[in-house]
Amino acid sequence: MKNNNPIKTLLEQKKHIVIDGALASELQRRGCNLNDSLWSAKVLIEQPELIQQVHYDYFVAGADCAITASYQATPMGFAKKGIELEESIKLIKTSVKLAQQAKMQYLNDIKQDKALLIAGSVGPYGAYLANGSEYTGDYQLSESEFIAFHKDRVTALIDANVDILACETMPSFLEIKALAKLIQQFPMVNCWFSLTLKDQQHISDGTPLAEAIEYLNSIEQIVSVGINCIALEKVTPALEVLSKLTNKPLIVYPNSGEQYDPTTKQWHKNHDHNCTFANQLDAWINLDAKLIGGCCQTTPKDIVEIHQLLNKK
Repeated sequence: MKNNNPIKTLLEQKKHIVIDGALASELQRRGCNLNDSLWSAKVLIEQPELIQQVHYDYFVAGADCAITASYQATPMGFAKKGIELEESIKLIKTSVKLAQQAKMQYLNDIKQDKALLIAGSVGPYGAYLANGSEYTGDYQLSESEFIAFHKDRVTALIDANVDILACETMPSFLEIKALAKLIQQFPMVNCWFSLTLKDQQHISDGTPLAEAIEYLNSIEQIVSVGINCIALEKVTPALEVLSKLTNKPLIVYPNSGEQYDPTTKQWHKNHDHNCTFANQLDAWINLDAKLIGGCCQTTPKDIVEIHQLLNKK
């Protein structure tokens, strides 16, 4: 049985792949209170139909790929809320089903066949800690502890038939290596790894970006590498470094341009730059970004803009 690389297949049909935008902040805009350690995973329990609607709206906006609401959905996180393992696995699978239903609804509405991907979100251990450490990598576990933390969710996402795993917002090299080792237990599965950065030369825990990418380059199942959940103005300098380090398609989905304060859990306008998707996209494309979307605080409107700008290329 051949390992089918959905990113390669889609890039043979089109020059660029549009990733969706923020899920959690979009749910907040629609009235959800996410001030909770489960974050958007809380909505899987309370209002799953809203998640499906957000996925649908991103497909309408022009996204080729929806990322599931499983970033913070882990058995350990659910257990803290008194939810049993069996139920938490069901909730993780539900995150996939909601994206699949949104895809079917959209394809039914446009009455045409279109290749659309569902990426199963695998957030870092720092997301479970809910203390902002996905931006610092300031946590230590052994390789076996990292694998144990991720295994049930990864297995549930694969069982629910995601097209690809999105190992995203990864700040820790130890965790990256452990997660990659776990995914190699499922040789038919492809994934992307997108990292958070301390600066353009280092991932958040201080590991040189070159070292992390060299490791990821060695694993065939990792079919795209890049960055997400970083500030808009930091993307171009980071891509200048990244584009020299790998031949894998580069993925980039930054925040809206606002800065996150992990202490207050608030986003603030950053007036130190005038970067927008519109004025940065050409630079990213010239630096070989192939998968482009948005992370925190981005909206379907941003995805419409990215889709339209890429269509002109």
